[in-house]
Amino acid sequence: MVCIRCQMVVKAELEKFGLHYSDVKLGEATIFEDLQPEQLDQLDKALRKSGLQVMDDKKSVLVEKIKSAIIELVHYTEEQIRVNLSDYLSEKLNHDYTYLANLFSEIKGITIEKYYLTHKIEKVKELIVYDELNLTEIAYKMHYSSVAHLSNQFKKFTGLTPSHFKQLKNKRRGTLNDV
Repeated sequence: MVCIRCQMVVKAELEKFGLHYSDVKLGEATIFEDLQPEQLDQLDKALRKSGLQVMDDKKSVLVEKIKSAIIELVHYTEEQIRVNLSDYLSEKLNHDYTYLANLFSEIKGITIEKYYLTHKIEKVKELIVYDELNLTEIAYKMHYSSVAHLSNQFKKFTGLTPSHFKQLKNKRRGTLNDV
């Protein structure tokens, strides 16, 4: 689950199955009942209709937690982290960063850093399209050291300058699930 709507879908499906839960957050749900394999399969089928799935493989669950932590950090948190990303993830997920990085790359085929930067650029695109902040304000909000740094990274990821991107009215942002 990488968005608020996904959480709503999961809650609705859990309620349809009569399951009691205490927490549904990005990437995981805490269910009180012990599910039988057939119940788990039925829940998985219901969730797949909405593009979600049940994960019970510990490595896949950890990768989803990494993704959720990054998405939460980039899209839903205003504060800048006080440590570097590797320390932040290690502390939040209680695992050595080297293990997290290797696992993520193995399963997702990209590095954690590239995944993080891709999400930052998607957020920058959103802020540019909303047209409420100028580029200096966006650079500050997204914790770039300068507008030049933001512009260079934006061009590296999109092939466009932020100004040129803003002029392209038909250029659409990707969904969080596509990143």
